[in-house]
Amino acid sequence: MTTAIRVHNLQKTFVLHNQGGVRLPVLSGLTVEAHYGRCLVLNGPSGSGKSTLLRSLIGNYKPDSGYIEFCLPDEKVRIPDDGTRALIRLRRDSLAYVSQFLRVIPRVSSLDVVAEPLVETGLTRVQARSQAAAMLERLAVPERLWHLPPGTFSGGEQQRINIARGFVAEKPLILLDEPTASLDAANAERVIGLIDEAKARGACLVGIFHDRHTRERVADDVLTLKPAGQVQPALSGVSA
Repeated sequence: MTTAIRVHNLQKTFVLHNQGGVRLPVLSGLTVEAHYGRCLVLNGPSGSGKSTLLRSLIGNYKPDSGYIEFCLPDEKVRIPDDGTRALIRLRRDSLAYVSQFLRVIPRVSSLDVVAEPLVETGLTRVQARSQAAAMLERLAVPERLWHLPPGTFSGGEQQRINIARGFVAEKPLILLDEPTASLDAANAERVIGLIDEAKARGACLVGIFHDRHTRERVADDVLTLKPAGQVQPALSGVSA
């Protein structure tokens, strides 16, 4: 297996300044690897650090100590050591993120929201919109919605826009934060299909899936986190 993401001795503590500076340790010395062609599922109870780890991987949280290394074919990017510019380049070229909530600029159409990651990689607006339309069609987003801003869509419709945006550019690293939480069974199956195809083309995926059925369908490896202060178990494999 080829390492895609290496997390080494990661520590993250939050300081609650509005509560007298109370310190809340979340990640304490976490070391784990994720691999190309596989999906690493983050498991564990609420407060165990799943979302903190995922947001550290995307660069929203800066670790107190330790590092995250992204092993790309032509370079390695180490966060936070390599700085903000390296992180911005990584997000643009190699790292996709599907969050729980869609945050978009008002009046920008759904088609352009999905097309934007392709435009950032150098495709023309026409080419990007064509590929975005194909992805929206695959995720069963009605064509009548493509040219409307998604801010007023239902939760499930917004999430499918979010998923389309995350998968359309076929980046080698994909982070997933509850991608199927607001979807019905049929649409969840469509997302599982996208995950399977991403793994087949060699992408590395790291995700949180609270739905047991989805988790068992996509997981190749599982990291079960525990609240800070408890011994973290080793990574467990699910399939060969």
